[in-house]
Amino acid sequence: MERIFLAFLIITNLATLILYGVDKYNSKKGKRRISEKTLLITSIFGPFGAFVGMYQFRHKTQKFKFYITVFLLCLLQFALFFLLFYSKYI
Repeated sequence: MERIFLAFLIITNLATLILYGVDKYNSKKGKRRISEKTLLITSIFGPFGAFVGMYQFRHKTQKFKFYITVFLLCLLQFALFFLLFYSKYI
């Protein structure tokens, strides 16, 4: 079960990172953009990917809504990860 959850975290974070990169690419090329709502929803499942994507691609870093939401979701996902994987050893 732990491996499945860990694989889910890795896949969702990578997918979110890619999504931020695609949106930044589309914004530079004047193509159809990914909605902010979609970016924030995917950030729920992949906040570390969103965080890395924001700074790697310099995308949405000036929007306070994104900055604070992604930061809080990173803390939440870290806490869940800790509870699921390390709390049984304490």
